Amino acid sequence: MKRPTGRRTILLTVGAAAVAAVAGAVAAQSTEIRGTVTFEGGAVIPEGHLEIYLDDPGIQDNARRRASDTRIKSDGGSKAIAFSLLPPASSTASPRLRIVARLERADGWLVARGSTQVEAGSPVYVTLNTVMY
Repeated sequence: MKRPTGRRTILLTVGAAAVAAVAGAVAAQSTEIRGTVTFEGGAVIPEGHLEIYLDDPGIQDNARRRASDTRIKSDGGSKAIAFSLLPPASSTASPRLRIVARLERADGWLVARGSTQVEAGSPVYVTLNTVMY
């Protein structure tokens, strides 16, 4: 003889489904590192290619040292440029992880560079400083 489904069984099933749905939503939240690049003195960022990447000084291998990167074109008219990067895939990232931004002209010459430490859960602000040759 088959037992009828009890109220307790239904509530347990609904509760488990709710917990699973919440856990899935939390896991699906973005873990991107978001930030803004500005130029020293609040000036307009010059025209060129802005390369932004994660640098992990804890890794000795130069090929693996850059965990994530992005390139953004600066049109020479913005005072701030927003960016986002994916954090390193390994959960053993160095606590000294930093973001480096490099601004290069079209001919490849470095115009400005800046870097800052990454703090988990907070936006990152990088100020570009003019490079002197």
